[in-house]
Amino acid sequence: METEILKSTQIQEAADFLAQGQLVAFPTETVYGLGADATRPDVVKDVYAAKGRPSDNPLIVHVSSPEMVWEYADNSYKPLAEKLMNAFWPGPLTIIMPIQPGKLSKAVTGGLTTAAFRMPNNKATLNLIKTFGKPIVGPSANTSGKPSPTLAKHVYHDLHDKIAAILDDGPTKIGVESTVIDLSADVPTILRPGMIDSDDLLKVIDNVNSDHHKVSAGEVPKAPGMKYKHYAPKAQVIIVDDVNDFKQAIAEYGAKNVSMGVMATDEILQEVPENVSTYSLGKDVISASRNLFAGLRQLDSQNVQYILAQGFSDEGHGAAYSNRLNKSAGNTHYKN
Repeated sequence: METEILKSTQIQEAADFLAQGQLVAFPTETVYGLGADATRPDVVKDVYAAKGRPSDNPLIVHVSSPEMVWEYADNSYKPLAEKLMNAFWPGPLTIIMPIQPGKLSKAVTGGLTTAAFRMPNNKATLNLIKTFGKPIVGPSANTSGKPSPTLAKHVYHDLHDKIAAILDDGPTKIGVESTVIDLSADVPTILRPGMIDSDDLLKVIDNVNSDHHKVSAGEVPKAPGMKYKHYAPKAQVIIVDDVNDFKQAIAEYGAKNVSMGVMATDEILQEVPENVSTYSLGKDVISASRNLFAGLRQLDSQNVQYILAQGFSDEGHGAAYSNRLNKSAGNTHYKN
């Protein structure tokens, strides 16, 4: 099929595609998602096929209001969940809860009895869900394992001719996926870090466990991004944790006669030789998070063999950036 690029105002056209059982990529404040009718298992399976995504990797259910959640989720979790919804929705927080029996298919939940819900902070997508009238699943709109898309052209690069349309609303504002918190655990647990960190959550609820970001080989992940390789370009990413090591790292890889690119803040890039490909992460960890995936894709398009990427502290907002960068690098760090 020929993938259509829709303007952010072409909500009805996008909703019509969803109603026909087609796949439509949609914008959020984090990354672009790949949308399909969350109530139709046959269509949801098409999402896995288009992405090449493992079927035990659960999908996030995107809603246009908290009320839509309670058509599917176990209402006994409502008091705690609504504290979080009132504080952070619409926004980059995904909430995992047990669901009412038979309300969502195993294709959505990855075979679990829980599901993940999010209300994105994007006007076009909220209007799309309202117009469509049902929730939509929404994993990142990319080939599974590759850097997530923060522009419509990233989606088109990976999925053109595999999906019906892309609702284009320009660049995403945050650039890394939502925080995922699991309310079904004994203690509410962060399964994936994002721009809403544990300190933010503790202002709203009494207790948060932030130490569970991985699963074992035989365990079914409760949230996306926990088990499988993610965010990886073709090039090998090398994390440079100490900014003082960049000069030596560039010299070492240059001596190997390999092509490389450097992703770092503007201050660091001022010292990079002109013959080295570069991508600016901006001035701090917030801008670095927004630019991370676009930078990996841009340098990959230049066919570099190695990408030297600046590391940041994994405290606070740095947790999300560090989590994604470590996964893209396969935890490969430069050793001085």
